[in-house]
Amino acid sequence: MGISKEAFQNVGGYGKIHPGEDPDLTIRIWKKGYGTKLIPEAFVYHKRRIDWNKFYIQVNKFGMVRPILNKWHPGTAKMTYWFPTFFCIGFLAALALAILGIGLPLWLYAIYFGLIFLDSLIKNKSIAIALLSIIAVCIQFIGYGYGFLKSTLLVNFSNKSPQEIFPKLFFK
Repeated sequence: MGISKEAFQNVGGYGKIHPGEDPDLTIRIWKKGYGTKLIPEAFVYHKRRIDWNKFYIQVNKFGMVRPILNKWHPGTAKMTYWFPTFFCIGFLAALALAILGIGLPLWLYAIYFGLIFLDSLIKNKSIAIALLSIIAVCIQFIGYGYGFLKSTLLVNFSNKSPQEIFPKLFFK
């Protein structure tokens, strides 16, 4: 993200939340009337987590931060933020239905995972990476979906501030 010094100072710089500091800053920039644009030729290299547990922690925090940002910036909430949560709840429901003898919903999930496998196999030409892609999707959806649901409930139905509920998401 490239930002002019004027815009950065005018909006008060980065806030105290992490992760979520980038979207928070961007929304505040928009609210002050500054424009933004995507520069397709610009590349960003971003550190990725080196193990599954760290990846889960990262996406879980992303899920927890989004409802806080939605509350701070009304009008920015999107239905798509709910998709990982719905995916996980739907999967649990599909498992329950399969136990009761109704297998179609679980087959739909199998098709989805099969498509992830196939797409990754074509792009990466590796069966191992294709299998790991399925694991990554599951961790991402479970981590984000659970964090998002938990934070949505606590932020919207608690008398406490987000800083009190999730102190580890805020700088002092």
